[in-house]
Amino acid sequence: MLADKRILLIVAGSVAAYKALELTRLLRKAGARVIPVLTAGGARFVTPHALQAIAGEAVHQELWSLAGEAEIGHIRLARLPDLVAVVPASADMLARMAHGLADDLATTLLLATDRPVLVAPAMNWAMWAHPATRANMAALAARGVAVVGPGEGAMAEAESGPGRLAEPPEILDAIAALLGAAAQPLAGRHVLVTSGPTHEPIDPVRYIANRSSGRQGHAIAAALAALGARVTLVAGPVTIADPAGVRVVRVESAREMLAACEAALPADAAVCAAAVADWRAALAAGQKLKKVPGEAPPPLALALNPDILATLSAHARRPRLVVGFAAETENVVANAVAKRQRKGCDWIVANDVSGDVMGGAENAVHLVTEGGVEDWPRLPKEEVARRLAARLAEALAGESPA
Repeated sequence: MLADKRILLIVAGSVAAYKALELTRLLRKAGARVIPVLTAGGARFVTPHALQAIAGEAVHQELWSLAGEAEIGHIRLARLPDLVAVVPASADMLARMAHGLADDLATTLLLATDRPVLVAPAMNWAMWAHPATRANMAALAARGVAVVGPGEGAMAEAESGPGRLAEPPEILDAIAALLGAAAQPLAGRHVLVTSGPTHEPIDPVRYIANRSSGRQGHAIAAALAALGARVTLVAGPVTIADPAGVRVVRVESAREMLAACEAALPADAAVCAAAVADWRAALAAGQKLKKVPGEAPPPLALALNPDILATLSAHARRPRLVVGFAAETENVVANAVAKRQRKGCDWIVANDVSGDVMGGAENAVHLVTEGGVEDWPRLPKEEVARRLAARLAEALAGESPA
């Protein structure tokens, strides 16, 4: 997949630096040559001996090394690779990159290179959310620096949130995609994905919704794009970042989501991962409903929302493959099997949401198809997305594009 590609891997200071060793192994397995650069901070978490042993290359650490400059020189080192990857990219490293500092070997190489640069951020969630980090990321994006992750999950400080380093296979895919060396089985395909909740207004300040973060749907959109698909992501109100390389259409309500989906047709496949509210207020109030002392709450009459999955499954411009999701709290597989028949879709991805799945970092799903039920183990949502995208590519192989 990456045969003969040269990757300059900069390992910065973060607890997650140990994952750079696994990434190095995966890169070499894919046929790439890894040229490791270890910062002073990175050396506090992984040793140069371990990195050198796995990379099979000398580790570069010092800007002022006489031996290193005599043998190769930092300018030549900056031009040697096909791509520069900063894994992990700490908050400090991102700040130094954004401000063009060049006070050590790593930042000097980043300033001197004319090759594509990919960063994989890793830091505490509060540091990732800080306006300074957001501004630094925006500056780097404006200069064409690619980013993978971060994910969300447990951290070294016994906290949890966004800022967790992307998993090595995800970083490998991002490197391959950036170099144009990844397999593109979905090239020329258009895939529609829905993600997140819908908000159904009761009045101008209240709404009916589901507890969806959009993380699984967004991960699916990203995985499909990594396989070469042209992806239209119809997203309800979420707080997570848009996937790279994906066209995003933002909506609020179920009716808006259906209209956006129909406008996106034709498509080769549709993956309906959004947690659409089943009901809406029959008549949303134009002003905030007031609580009146001594009076009962105002009655809330509900109306059914449009069924997006069923509508797409029976549509005159039906996608070749329609995939729905079933969020269940009991009888997960039985309910999903019945839902697939009732909705007329091809596949259902079923999961038990009675625990921490909604908003969480992992998912355990059952893939229900005409041929039966596949039980997948509990996996990071990004890995669930990659598996589903790969299955979708297999199903569409040999079919004419829409």
